[in-house]
Amino acid sequence: MSTPDLMPPILKVFASRIVPESAALDAAGRARFHAIVAEALAERPSGVQRQFRTFLSLLRLAPLLRFGATFERLAPERQDAVLRWFQDDAPSLLRKGLWGLKTIVFMGYYAQTQVTESLSYTPTFSGNEKLHA
Repeated sequence: MSTPDLMPPILKVFASRIVPESAALDAAGRARFHAIVAEALAERPSGVQRQFRTFLSLLRLAPLLRFGATFERLAPERQDAVLRWFQDDAPSLLRKGLWGLKTIVFMGYYAQTQVTESLSYTPTFSGNEKLHA
């Protein structure tokens, strides 16, 4: 599946609400974000990819029922209210969908070397050795 199919433009809007710092990414950072997410999704079965796209569409359209506008047209406070409802009050399957989306957004942002360096995060594969030294 191609990157555009996996990366609808609305993902940037969701990402900016989940990790506000992602809105400040430059073109290279956005490209890295999309590449990380696209690679992660490409590794999943086509059914999971379809579920991801369907969930993004549902999350985008759900505010029409309450606020009369799609997610990207809402004020930031209302966008946050929609995400809080999906996280805390929605049926279990929808809550799981939001946590999946959040995981993908966190991965796309925080897996970038430039971001981890700016946070002074230095993961190591020998971390347990430090714990038991």
